[in-house]
Amino acid sequence: MNTPQQHTAPPQQPPVPPASPAFPPQPQPQTQGYWPGQTPVGGYVSPIPLRRATLTDALAAEWTKIRSLRSTMWTLGTMVVLTVGIGLLIAVALGSTNGSTGENTGSVLVLGLYGVMLGVMCVITLGVLTISSEYGTGLIRTTLTACPDRARVLTAKAVVFFLLTFTITLLSTGIVAVADDVFAGHLASVDPSGEQWVRATIGMSLFVSLLGVVSLAVGTMVRHAAGAITTMLGIVLLPLIMALFMDTSSLQDVRDALFGYSIPSQMAALYDVNTLGGPTGWTPLWIMLGATAVALGGAYTSLLKRDA
Repeated sequence: MNTPQQHTAPPQQPPVPPASPAFPPQPQPQTQGYWPGQTPVGGYVSPIPLRRATLTDALAAEWTKIRSLRSTMWTLGTMVVLTVGIGLLIAVALGSTNGSTGENTGSVLVLGLYGVMLGVMCVITLGVLTISSEYGTGLIRTTLTACPDRARVLTAKAVVFFLLTFTITLLSTGIVAVADDVFAGHLASVDPSGEQWVRATIGMSLFVSLLGVVSLAVGTMVRHAAGAITTMLGIVLLPLIMALFMDTSSLQDVRDALFGYSIPSQMAALYDVNTLGGPTGWTPLWIMLGATAVALGGAYTSLLKRDA
């Protein structure tokens, strides 16, 4: 006969003390390095205080980029060699001529025009490469991620490029102007005036630098180095070439306008060279300033409306 089994309760085990934490408790992170309303992620606090980026930061970044590129050294170096080298060569060659021409040949400073006309091609190339190279390598995405304010990026590029180009061009034109006056000053019966000196150095440097900024704007809109450089060469040379082939009398006015307002003719006007009814004095600089404003307006619109 089966007897019922008696169930006994298992003996109670002593309570196990809680395990000690593997790491000592960490202090609560401080939020002084964050903007109001933000909290640290993962408990890490950077020792570097955070602040809003400014235009000064963008200028520093663009200066670092433009001085680190080999294209800057090669293009500006070639520009200096062409401007100074050709200017000194012409001044020394003409300086070996004894006596004066006996007539008012205008300012002897015009001898520096030939080197500047060739050197401006280098400035155009660098202006395009300043931004088109970033589109070609994809670096523009990193730039716009680091600085989402696209207008600030383009402004910083334009300011840095303009100041760099203006400084190098001013040094080059200044050296050539002094050399022309020293070696070939006897060729002209009239010494250059102070205004002519300013236009041949500061005025020409401003003109060339603004033309480079126009190239930068065209590079922003085209986003392709070869296409933008070709476009700028057409803007600079095409009006003059078209004017040379307009021989009929019915196109006389069009030919004079194309010839007088072409880029080479406006550069010559800064040296008081007659350009067949074209702008004179400081007018070419104001025209280039207006063209730069229009080109930058298109560049800002393109950069803000289109994807990177």
